[in-house]
Amino acid sequence: MIQLTKMNGEKLYINPNLVEIMEKTPDTLISMLSGRKYYVLETAEEVSNDMIDYYVAIQARSRNRKKNL
Repeated sequence: MIQLTKMNGEKLYINPNLVEIMEKTPDTLISMLSGRKYYVLETAEEVSNDMIDYYVAIQARSRNRKKNL
């Protein structure tokens, strides 16, 4: 999960695997596979980087588990 900030300042966590599309409108609008949409304060680039970091962390954990077996 990645942490984002709604326009009203509330924090939320989203599962990057469920993001369908992200738009700059000029605010960042994230559309989920469920049809829900979220406007967030982070830029599209920041969200994209957070998503990449999320996937890198998962890969690293997977590699570490395999080494420990």
